[in-house]
Amino acid sequence: MATRRKFLRSISAAGVGVAIIPNFISCSPNSRLKFAVIGVGGRGRASWTKVPEEDIVAMCDVDDRMAKEGYEARPNAKRYKDFRKMLDEMHKEIDAVIIATPDHTHFPAAMAAMELGKHVFVEKPLAHNIWQLRTMKKAAKYYGVVSQMGNQGHTTNGIRLVKEWYDAGVLGQVREVIAWQPKINYEKDSYFEKPKTFPPQAQEVPAGLDWNLWEGPAADRPFNNIYVPRRWRGFYDFGNGKLGDWACHTLDAPFWSLDLGMPHTVEGISKNPVPDHSFIPDESTVIWHFGARGNKAPVTMKWIEGFEKPAIRPEWGVDKLPETGMIMIGDKKTLITGGRPNKPRLLVPEEEMKEFLKNAPDKTIPRVAEEKPVQEWIDAIKNDTLPGSNFDYAAALTEVVHVGVLAQRFGGTINYDAKNMKAVGRPELDRYIKEPAREGWRYGENLW
Repeated sequence: MATRRKFLRSISAAGVGVAIIPNFISCSPNSRLKFAVIGVGGRGRASWTKVPEEDIVAMCDVDDRMAKEGYEARPNAKRYKDFRKMLDEMHKEIDAVIIATPDHTHFPAAMAAMELGKHVFVEKPLAHNIWQLRTMKKAAKYYGVVSQMGNQGHTTNGIRLVKEWYDAGVLGQVREVIAWQPKINYEKDSYFEKPKTFPPQAQEVPAGLDWNLWEGPAADRPFNNIYVPRRWRGFYDFGNGKLGDWACHTLDAPFWSLDLGMPHTVEGISKNPVPDHSFIPDESTVIWHFGARGNKAPVTMKWIEGFEKPAIRPEWGVDKLPETGMIMIGDKKTLITGGRPNKPRLLVPEEEMKEFLKNAPDKTIPRVAEEKPVQEWIDAIKNDTLPGSNFDYAAALTEVVHVGVLAQRFGGTINYDAKNMKAVGRPELDRYIKEPAREGWRYGENLW
């Protein structure tokens, strides 16, 4: 039987950007969408529970333990462990797919869905490497789908204020951005745990978990419960550390408002890195260098992780900084946010801030449902528009983060040729810019 997947794969990759793809999904603002969920527990639950007015027809998770509550909450949804089988069997019944798996499986799940013309919502960071990001950006256009990355801060009033204040000239020229995170928490029930040996020793796979499917495109290795269900972020084969987890929130406002684009140079300094570069360092600093953009000045952006907070400058007029945050330093004013961009303020005395807000710049950017990226995505599907963190935007933001992750992981200076996705003079990084994938997990080559 002919399927949309077979039809789309029959189109030559030479037609990318010009091919007209039939829209097999017709929605109206009053219609109910049919969703599939890949990744039922954890962040998945935080997303699929936001669609009460829509229908969830299928749920997929490799770990029955994590999916148990979700399966009980949606007893009529068909259950799967392998999203490839789910999509092959149910593609005619699915309009859109929510993907909230570990970072390393975002790409194959999203690509498999987009090849079938399904709208996709993907948790941040969008993908696991730079080539995947570029491919997902192409795919969303090629297959004509509505895409969204789940960095909820991009829906906030706060991030719009940052951009409106900057565009109105409140900050003046911004040449420096500083963001910081506290020390990594290795305590019980945290998202990070450092193994006693590298690689971790083999353990028995628990009942209900399909370890082979959990590994997905990554190279096979023995199971250890340090990976599952939540501490995979610290292992670079699966996650992207704190930088990958948080920077799509914390650096979203400066990336958008300053129109940063791609860096030309990135520096990484790590204290006591793991010798085989497989696990995140305890303390690190990453510095991106961006060139001038029109009349916007060059920018140096610094990420401080695990060290002390930035030194407080006298002109900031504060006694302390929050545990995590971001500062945009302008030649007129300096702006600060927390780890997410939802509550920006100028670093000025309280009375001056109150006076500023009485005559703040006009709100020129349309507002959406505050911190509800799933709802923004659904509204975009039904109204034939694109949400703010669609893959065009989200892939670029995440690429900046991933070049930083490479610098954090391997140290030294990366002279980044963004056009060709190359770390100039460092060919050893090529395999991390485009990671190899196991047989059965390779997608997107037809788009290049």
